[in-house]
Amino acid sequence: MEISIEEVTKGDRGDKITYFVADVKLKDSSYLHTAFAKNTFGRNITETTSEIAENNEAIFAINGDYYGFRSDGVLIRNGKVYRDTPARTSAAFYNDGIMKVFDETKISSNDLLKSGVTNTFSFGPILVDDGEIVDNFEHVVVDTNFGNRSIQKANPRTGIGMIEANHFVFIVADGRSENYSRGMTLSEFAEVFKDLGCTEAYNLDGGGSSTMYFMGRIVNNPLGEGKERKISDIIYLKG
Repeated sequence: MEISIEEVTKGDRGDKITYFVADVKLKDSSYLHTAFAKNTFGRNITETTSEIAENNEAIFAINGDYYGFRSDGVLIRNGKVYRDTPARTSAAFYNDGIMKVFDETKISSNDLLKSGVTNTFSFGPILVDDGEIVDNFEHVVVDTNFGNRSIQKANPRTGIGMIEANHFVFIVADGRSENYSRGMTLSEFAEVFKDLGCTEAYNLDGGGSSTMYFMGRIVNNPLGEGKERKISDIIYLKG
């Protein structure tokens, strides 16, 4: 497993953006895992990214899709179906190291499992599909429980993209912090993934949740305050 992390800064003063890119090459898909807060599935069960990571001996981690905030979506974790209420576009990870974005309403969870899916994330939107940036971000409805929650503006972001099998890019952009990082729009975020060569990329829970963890410390600066929000789940790497 190879992990390299780069801090990137663009712009200055009120238009400054700071984000972190983790380029990850895995020997195989067994290095990529997911975990729930307190290792328990359910609503309103939360811990910080670093707490969940440490409890699972993770080398690297980012926050997931905050599944506990919603009651719908297709949720498969480590090969088990925890929720099966199709609602939106999602990202799936397969046992051959491939990541694909898909529409939950067009394929059953059983078919996903049969095709080798080990984990799904239900937040969105899709950023890059088949090497191209997805259009119409201004019309996207991210959460069907609450409608469009104005995530189109510049905000802290977390996302994951795939360059090729077992070669992933994890990106966390800080935001809402004057003169440090204003955050990124969905279009800006998608552009970063495409420029890095991702064929698929997906937006995860952002805002105060956006956190990157590596070797026992928080890499980024959540909301410019260095304080982690408690969340439902993480994606992590372990040797």
